[in-house]
Amino acid sequence: MSKSSAQYSQYPQHHPHDHGRAFNRRPVAAAAAPPLPATDDAYTIVHAGKQVRFGPVVFWIVVGTVVLLGLWSAATATYFAFRDDVLTRLIARQAEMQYAYEDRIAELRAKVDRTTSRQLLDQEQFDQKLDQIMKRQTALESRATALGAMPDVTGSIPRSAPQRGDSSQGATQGTPKPSPISDTVIFVAPPDREARLESRAPTVAAAPVNQFARNQGFDNVLIRLQTSLDQVERRQMAALTAVEDGMESRVRRMRGVVSDLGLNLASLQAAVPRTAMGGPFVPVKLTANAGPFEKQLYRINVTRTEMDRLNRTLALVPYRKPVIGEVEFTSGFGVRSDPFLGRPAMHTGLDFRAASGDPVRVTANGKVVSAGWSGGYGRMVEVDHGNGLSTRYGHLSEINVKVGEIVKIGQVVGLVGSTGRSTGPHLHYETRIDGEAVDPQKFLRAGVRLSAS
Repeated sequence: MSKSSAQYSQYPQHHPHDHGRAFNRRPVAAAAAPPLPATDDAYTIVHAGKQVRFGPVVFWIVVGTVVLLGLWSAATATYFAFRDDVLTRLIARQAEMQYAYEDRIAELRAKVDRTTSRQLLDQEQFDQKLDQIMKRQTALESRATALGAMPDVTGSIPRSAPQRGDSSQGATQGTPKPSPISDTVIFVAPPDREARLESRAPTVAAAPVNQFARNQGFDNVLIRLQTSLDQVERRQMAALTAVEDGMESRVRRMRGVVSDLGLNLASLQAAVPRTAMGGPFVPVKLTANAGPFEKQLYRINVTRTEMDRLNRTLALVPYRKPVIGEVEFTSGFGVRSDPFLGRPAMHTGLDFRAASGDPVRVTANGKVVSAGWSGGYGRMVEVDHGNGLSTRYGHLSEINVKVGEIVKIGQVVGLVGSTGRSTGPHLHYETRIDGEAVDPQKFLRAGVRLSAS
């Protein structure tokens, strides 16, 4: 950089080695180069034969900036050189920021781990609850099977008993409603059950075990499943309670009938003929963890066993009607006016109104001890039911059994007629205890009481 003037350029340059020499002034050539313009405040930078000219303002701005930067750097270096605490604080702050950043990262990692663990735990709990529900459903299905195998669980409406002349219709209608003439079907479940407990149980659709669901989602699913199973269990317990109540009521009525008739239950049970049966003795036990359902089912089985024993015992008691249809008596038990002599006489039985040829049925299991002509009875059949009980069927037009034959409840022993001392077709029916005639209506009322279930 240089600052040039026109006057300086008119004189020859003086070299230091020219001392002592004569100074020769050279003549100025006439065709000299034109003089440069005189500028006192212009600055020139020459580099590689090129010149860059600056004004004084720009030059001093650049110089001032460079000086300020130098001074700032020197001051900063001096400050940090003599003030170690500032540098230490800067380093500590930087380290603190780094540690905070690392702590934040660790916290986020821990949060992710907790979330993952919670999800895994929720899934495990979901699987456990679902497994419990499946086990409970299996238990309820087994209970439904046990209930379905029991009689009178579904509450099916019994069909009415067929009347005379409806044999073909009765064959297609299934099991008739029990009547006093035959109660062997009272405890037999009808073949056409209208509904089974398992069919009324709602179908439980279980989600796949390995499928993960959110908390709120699978909680709602489990709640619905639990509610559905609770409803099934309540219905099963209600059905079981109804069966138990019905059986206990039936047993009480049976015992009450035997007591009202003045019969000895132990003697009646001893007179029951033994049927062909057997097998090893396996006692019934309740497990230690048996629930209310299992305990109630055990009580029902015990009650049912007692009821079956009483039913077999009462099969020897003649409390059923000897004819089918509406009961209409033409003459009762006791003192009456004799139809032939018109004088008071003891009537030892009941006279049932019936048409000639109507079937006469035995009213209890027993053995025929008399079958033929018997004085005023005309054609008569007598059946011994054991334990001192016997029945007589008189004025028959036809006898269908013979002496020594074993007869069952409802079996036809003859046909209604008017043989012997009779004024018209009817059935003379007697019940006797130890050979003494008793009022048959006492037994018939017991049959009505037993059949009202």
